[in-house]
Amino acid sequence: MIPWLDAPHFPPVDRALIQPNGLLAAGGALDPEWLLAAYRRGIFPWFSAGEPILWWSPNPRMVLDPTQIKISRSLAKTLRQDRFEVRFDTDFAAVIHACGALRAESGGTWITPAMERAYARLHELGYAHSVECWQDGALVGGAYGVALDRAFFGESMFSRARDASKVALVHLSRRLEARGFGVIDCQMSTAHLQSMGGIEIARGDFVRTLERLIGPQPAPQRWAHTPER
Repeated sequence: MIPWLDAPHFPPVDRALIQPNGLLAAGGALDPEWLLAAYRRGIFPWFSAGEPILWWSPNPRMVLDPTQIKISRSLAKTLRQDRFEVRFDTDFAAVIHACGALRAESGGTWITPAMERAYARLHELGYAHSVECWQDGALVGGAYGVALDRAFFGESMFSRARDASKVALVHLSRRLEARGFGVIDCQMSTAHLQSMGGIEIARGDFVRTLERLIGPQPAPQRWAHTPER
């Protein structure tokens, strides 16, 4: 049995269920107070349309070190060719909508209209950010997530052109490295993330990492639109 939340006071993450892995609580809201309280504790919302809000903290946790991103020879070639114009935070709404639409085409998505509105509000406040790959004036790939002090919580990515999401992740890592970030949270393990340097760590180690990287009052961040060179 998991608790139903009426206020953004989350139970300790070690109380999360083993099966399904990481389910911690239900209820609450998707407003900034709830989302920021969750992320700083290593918790994120994930639910489908028609379900209550469900809060998760899986064990183990997939993470990336922004300084240790793996770039294959083929990806390095793509980066040298400058196939894409890379931007940050110029069309956050389009990125999150594209992430949701791509998953809906595959049979379902947790990026509901309510989730889109919630993260758009975080973006307006300076806590959620997007990295975008543009080609011939069209958005063809990107990713979005939440930045709290020196921790970045990746939420989703999409690609409609070969290597676009990988290029976005490389440029995101460069941005985070330049700003002194220590971790990219990837939530769950995938072969794609593993190929780019993602590793699994114990949930307790992840939470301790967040305690080291996030201060008591994370400030909003305004990111330049152009990438690091």
